[in-house]
Amino acid sequence: MTTIDLGAPAPNPLHLLDGLPRRATLTLPELRYCASSAGDAPLPFVLDDAVGVEGGEPPAAADPLADRLGVRPAEPSAAAYGEALATLHDPLESLARRGLVTPDGVDPGLLGALGLLASPSVGVDIDVAAGDVRGKAWHRQRDEAVATLATVDGVVFELAWFSTDDWADELRRVPSIPEDVALSPSSVPELVDLPYELLDAAGEALRTHRGDLLDAVVATYDGTVVDGDGHRLSTSEIRTVVEAVHRETHGRIRAMLADVGGPTTTIGVISWVLLADGWHSLRPHRTGDDLRVEVRRVEPFDFATTLAPVLAEVTA
Repeated sequence: MTTIDLGAPAPNPLHLLDGLPRRATLTLPELRYCASSAGDAPLPFVLDDAVGVEGGEPPAAADPLADRLGVRPAEPSAAAYGEALATLHDPLESLARRGLVTPDGVDPGLLGALGLLASPSVGVDIDVAAGDVRGKAWHRQRDEAVATLATVDGVVFELAWFSTDDWADELRRVPSIPEDVALSPSSVPELVDLPYELLDAAGEALRTHRGDLLDAVVATYDGTVVDGDGHRLSTSEIRTVVEAVHRETHGRIRAMLADVGGPTTTIGVISWVLLADGWHSLRPHRTGDDLRVEVRRVEPFDFATTLAPVLAEVTA
């Protein structure tokens, strides 16, 4: 079983420079050129002319709750995306000008990072939206190394590579909330546990503007919603909470984790939603035969520790 510690950071390495991660900003043509030089290493995404960059491995896993609560900012049109790519310089010239290509070839670090992206043991695909910003990131780990690729527009990418000990710090960058996203008090408690069917049915009633249906749904689940203090919410409190979870949502993170190094691929999913006061995790679980969802207030630095137990499950 693979064990990866995403908790406390490891002690500083003896040689500080050996422990520092490296980052390189590459345009899509530059990235493709480097991948070609790395033995045609496959990139972890596919290009869709209508929407730009879409995720590749690991395979998608169904997450209907995140689909319902998620928001998707307007995607760039195919024409605008093509125009942006057309303005970019020749990749070989621009890479050489920055010292990333020499007469000996592409920088070995870039080639190694792209090789790791193409042949990992563990993969994490991350899709994040906050306000008008939507980004995608692909994290790939094997042995003691991690390589990541990230973009917000499908035109410019950040490629990074570092030791597994630094992975937790890298993951904590993901939930950073843009400065232009205003936060305010939320009507959702710090912790609330409720039936999945309630949250799902309430969302349908709100989308169809059926206040009468929402009242009926909430009444059906009276006494089934519990806050962090063990208090069972009243009908009016339940309505306030389920309305807030849906109406306040203006961002989300979905992370799909996979063990891709074995004979079969195992998938785990993490979902966070951005409510009025910040991030809240959505953790499905079962109580007896009932499928429930725990909605818990979290901070950006909690992201790595949230992924850790799921990562342990998929690599077991």
